Amino acid sequence: METRAWWKEAVVYQIYPRSFADSNGDGIGDLNGITQHLDYLKDLGVDVIWISPFYPSPNYDNGYDISDYRGINPEFGTMEDFDRLLSEVHARGMKMVIDLVVNHSSSEHPFFIESRKSRDNPYRDWYIWKDGKNGNPPNNWGSCFSGSAWQYDEATDQYYLHLFAPQQPDLNWANPKVRDAVFDMMTWWCDKGIDGYRMDVIGMIGKENFDDGPVAPGGLYGSFESSCQHTQTTHRYIREMRERVLDRYDLLTVGEAGGTVEQAVRYASLDGKELNMIFSFEHNDALNDGTALGKWSDHQAQLQEVREILNRWQTALIGKAWNSVYLSNHDQPRQVSRYGNDGPLYRVRSAKMLATLIHLMHGTPYIYNGEELGMTNIYFTDLEQYRDVEVFNAWKQWVGSGLVHPEDMMRYFAKISRDNARTPMQWDTTKHAGFTTGTPWIEVNRNYLEINAADEVRDPDSVYHYYRKLIALRHEQKVVVYGSFVPLLEDDPMVYAYCRELDGKQMTVLCNWTQKTAPCTLKDETAGEIVLSNYALHQPGVLQPYEAIVFLN
Repeated sequence: METRAWWKEAVVYQIYPRSFADSNGDGIGDLNGITQHLDYLKDLGVDVIWISPFYPSPNYDNGYDISDYRGINPEFGTMEDFDRLLSEVHARGMKMVIDLVVNHSSSEHPFFIESRKSRDNPYRDWYIWKDGKNGNPPNNWGSCFSGSAWQYDEATDQYYLHLFAPQQPDLNWANPKVRDAVFDMMTWWCDKGIDGYRMDVIGMIGKENFDDGPVAPGGLYGSFESSCQHTQTTHRYIREMRERVLDRYDLLTVGEAGGTVEQAVRYASLDGKELNMIFSFEHNDALNDGTALGKWSDHQAQLQEVREILNRWQTALIGKAWNSVYLSNHDQPRQVSRYGNDGPLYRVRSAKMLATLIHLMHGTPYIYNGEELGMTNIYFTDLEQYRDVEVFNAWKQWVGSGLVHPEDMMRYFAKISRDNARTPMQWDTTKHAGFTTGTPWIEVNRNYLEINAADEVRDPDSVYHYYRKLIALRHEQKVVVYGSFVPLLEDDPMVYAYCRELDGKQMTVLCNWTQKTAPCTLKDETAGEIVLSNYALHQPGVLQPYEAIVFLN
């Protein structure tokens, strides 16, 4: 059996603080709102809460543009509120992970304000500044949020790098003073008692060259991937981080790094020299249609695509590195809308099926707030309803240039926009779903009268209670945490199946990915006790629409 660790056995619940619970009626979720709902999370059974950024920020990218790494955004409360929240989390036997966003800062951070004053300012090389070429940016790189990755600054006649929004200038990790400042800040939070870090786009911190990148057919900008992602320099910086900070504490560390399984083994090797685990993006990227539009598509991922990717990560990492498993987060649409069926007939069944599929895999499972209720995409119909900078930049780049029809772009946004996951948590049937007594910062999904925590907590057959059973099963059965992973029925067009094995114990998981009845003789051949299912009655030889069934023997 693999070496035991608390973060391997944990279930993590991600909270998007702006949208979770508002305690003071200003329409924005806050830290005290989280504190008020800790018993709900404890009852759900989660071990760790991960809170997305709560630091001071101009909010060009909803808090991922940080202007003070040791403060609390006044919209979210005070440092006293944070200290109380952390204390209450620990009092319930849970742990807290916070976001580390240090590939870039806000353009309003004091470091950058100084950096842009003059070419000889002491903070100039805390960021990445370059001369232009023939009146153009230093190279052809495109930003992750559309447009060029370079912003011209007239005051000093140079460009600064921003792999995301212009308001998010990239820090220069090659400067040891930057690394010193980051490591000091990390130590400060660890000494306050936090239990880990989710590291935002950590795979981009080691820039090795600034050559032009390849341009996809029909694309407008070049890729920076070979120069800025998964470089030897990035690994060197992370190992330095581990030596100077992480090794001094017992932490959960997960990197938003993406990449291949081979790259994941380097980041999350069981030798413990870098991170505990990383987030894979491949299964989410399976929805991209391969065009120059990148993520913007209404392509529906097929079982064969998703299964091949997830199974490859499962089998390749066991014994070499640790998996993190998830389908949704603050950067992805709602999973029941993306992978399942969010219509009234099958929403509950498919939400439970998807949860079964993910939670019984090898790796630490992550729940995104509202997922345990089966919350759905909101399907905005007007551009003005959106709040995400990524949406507006994409509209400007593709619709503004005449390359994409407005109706097509709105359809893509409705399918895959990040705002789908950022609508307020649906607590009850009162106005604004019990999220706030004020006006919410973004619209509440209109289906909150049918989908809300209060009703689901009372209903033993709800998605919420199914998640409780899944979490309890993981806690009770070590085969879920440490068992091998054996893919089954890999060519089946309708059924996702696999087996977990440990010390003679075998758990078989069968999931019908479709809304049709699926033949599955393996169901009858599997000896053992049914320990979980989203149907009370079963039919021989078949799996009913979106049926999930788990056998243990």
